Amino acid sequence: MADVVTGVLYFDGVCGMCTRAVTALARVDRTGGIEIRPFQQPGTAELLRLSEARMRESSWWLDSSGAVYGGAEGMNAALSAALGSRLPLLVYRLPGVGALQRMVYRYVAGHRYRFPGTTPYCESHPVAC
Repeated sequence: MADVVTGVLYFDGVCGMCTRAVTALARVDRTGGIEIRPFQQPGTAELLRLSEARMRESSWWLDSSGAVYGGAEGMNAALSAALGSRLPLLVYRLPGVGALQRMVYRYVAGHRYRFPGTTPYCESHPVAC
């Protein structure tokens, strides 16, 4: 990225699979450009300008410009920031790729508590949630 985008990835902190996914993302963060927080933190829905119900549907990326991206697009934005490359977002925006990613993301997000994971973030960091 010519101009490194930074931001915060908000995720479901009571989901073990989600915790595992954001932990993996944090490991590939070459830029130090991402923060990871559970969306259970008080005030997150207001910060993201979302209803509580909408916020809980997916993960959310809030970038340093104030733009908010949800679901597959948000994960691609966070990965782009972590890698310091726009490539994940460019691939996402190819015809058909974003639609496929959104479909897969919606399925996984809707069934996230059924997938194996790790100790949910909010269990190991209850003060943060």
